[in-house]
Amino acid sequence: MLPTPDPAPARAAGRAAPRISFVSLGCPKALVDSERIITRLRAEGYEITRKHDGADAVVVNTCGFLDSAKAESLAAIGDAMAENGKVIVTGCMGAEPDAIRERYPNVLAVSGPQAYESVMAAVHEAAEPLHDPFLDLLPPQGIKLTPRHYSYLKIAEGCNNSCSFCIIPRLRGRLVSRPVSEVLREAEKLVTAGVKELLVVSQDTAAYGLDLGYPMQPHGDREVRAKFIDLARELGSLGAWTRLHYIYPYPHVDDVVPLMAEGLVLPYLDIPFQHAAPNVLRAMKRPGKQDRTLDRIAAWRGVAPDLVLRSTFIVGFPGETEEDFQILLDWLTEAKLERVGAFKYEPVAGAPAQALDLPAVPRELQQERLDRFMAHQQAISARLLAKKVGRRMPVIVDAVGPGGAVGRSKGDAPEIDGKVHLQHRFPVRVGDIVTARITGADAYDLHGTVV
Repeated sequence: MLPTPDPAPARAAGRAAPRISFVSLGCPKALVDSERIITRLRAEGYEITRKHDGADAVVVNTCGFLDSAKAESLAAIGDAMAENGKVIVTGCMGAEPDAIRERYPNVLAVSGPQAYESVMAAVHEAAEPLHDPFLDLLPPQGIKLTPRHYSYLKIAEGCNNSCSFCIIPRLRGRLVSRPVSEVLREAEKLVTAGVKELLVVSQDTAAYGLDLGYPMQPHGDREVRAKFIDLARELGSLGAWTRLHYIYPYPHVDDVVPLMAEGLVLPYLDIPFQHAAPNVLRAMKRPGKQDRTLDRIAAWRGVAPDLVLRSTFIVGFPGETEEDFQILLDWLTEAKLERVGAFKYEPVAGAPAQALDLPAVPRELQQERLDRFMAHQQAISARLLAKKVGRRMPVIVDAVGPGGAVGRSKGDAPEIDGKVHLQHRFPVRVGDIVTARITGADAYDLHGTVV
């Protein structure tokens, strides 16, 4: 890291604080990286602006998971170069610097994900920081890019799995779990600051602690085991909603469901099943016994009847036959997942799937299968939501306007799941957790009245 110059003379001379424009792309894990960088920038006296024009530099945190994401990242870099010219690139696509510099050779710096020091060094080079410890104050929880009432909590980096369609392990490395005391301290600060919902994320959340050997680690006046189930229990005890994302379906995931039945953790599991046909799952290097997965889902719901399952699927993977696709549709009918997303397979440079000796599924057929998939799941979702009409449920309020409020149930994560559209006779505020009587439902959303 470059040495930070003494800011006192510049402050005394009345120089304005340097301004940094910031673009954050990609998944919630990348958003957490952006929050950490912005917190560092604000701690050193930088101002954060949304406008490239007039900023001292632009930081673009890129995504590189799919070719479409890379194209979006390159477009964002291009916009920043056109409007400002002093651009610092970081994030997953930064792990492939040649692809960025080939298009934009004049970017100031390129670094990969979690390269906080490299980003700060490049910012220091572009614009000297100003800092006055008597004037520049930061909240204890740092700077957040999410609304005040919910926050992502990243518990680990990297992934040890070898799914053939994915390059995340190459971009972000193998699993590195954060110390449990560090995670819990951050969570406590967030809850103290008013966060009502903790969204627990990593590349492979259920693997937390595997790389550490699940040790007992000190936290306050006691010790806590650095393991997924123990961390979930501790987070649930803080009093905020705790939502678990990106859960690879290891056998020990069964152990967290009783915590949902107890009310410690939200009855919500985000498990990217990806497919259901054994042939496709083997080619993907994913767990191939989806009949057993159906049994586990039934067992989970037996323990926690209100459990909501969210998942994502890939259609049109190389070698996927019409029979394979029908197996997937039949599996969806049986599994009755509440929240489902899907996307067409995209060949990703460097992914092992590129080397598979399997026939590609034509793009037109991919789109046709995606349309059939979404129509099939939409009908399932509509039936499941219709069963909630007449029930009362807690809803966290995300927005309030003249036409009513919009919130989410315990079964809905922000931005990716459905909403609850609320009518209310008395004032409600963003961040409130209210009780709503559900009066209607459509394919994806609920409608209700605050009671």
